Amino acid sequence: MTDKVTDQNQDELSNLKSRILSEVLPDVPFDGWTRGVMMKAADRLGIDRGEVQLAFPCGPVDLVSYFLAEGDRRMADVLAKTDLDVLKIREKVTLAVRTRLEVDTEHREAVRRAGTYLAMPTSGTRAPQVVYHTVDAIWRAIGDTSTDYNFYTKRATLSIVYASTLTIWLGDDSENLEETWAFLDRRIAGVMQFEKVKAQVTKIVGKLPDPLGLLARLRYRTSRS
Repeated sequence: MTDKVTDQNQDELSNLKSRILSEVLPDVPFDGWTRGVMMKAADRLGIDRGEVQLAFPCGPVDLVSYFLAEGDRRMADVLAKTDLDVLKIREKVTLAVRTRLEVDTEHREAVRRAGTYLAMPTSGTRAPQVVYHTVDAIWRAIGDTSTDYNFYTKRATLSIVYASTLTIWLGDDSENLEETWAFLDRRIAGVMQFEKVKAQVTKIVGKLPDPLGLLARLRYRTSRS
């Protein structure tokens, strides 16, 4: 019984968040992500302002994070309906990044405002958190199952590609966003070249003595002498 009540409460909270987000989005391009915008949305929805606080305890920063996470979710939904098995890894990553941007096409100004908001000191460490969430969602959506150091290097590398492509996308007024997609292709090509070099270096380094192990043994010997 308790689990059912908990699930019901979570569903109600998710629905509340979704309603608030939908209500604020038309105002964000003009007024930004502010607590005032959230309160006006609550009044139009006919809900108590305390419910907004319940849905987003930290205020606008929580709402911005939710908005971007929803974009990640919609991207994953689109890719789940796509046959990715026929694509090479480079094509998968390119498609995923492009899809992530495309799902927010109609909310491009809201995304711009979100970036501006997260760049403010008052947002704390939320900016790198949401970028990590997005690149992690991208890798998972295309089937990445790595758990070793590749897990982190893939996400660190893609975060640079995604952030730079996002910047181009926000200012792109070319037909069908051709400049953005050309830029993305170039960045992915550069990353793949890096991955080839990294793989070759890894093979070489793998044959060398472990430097940390050597240092540990040297330290141990010194402490005994």
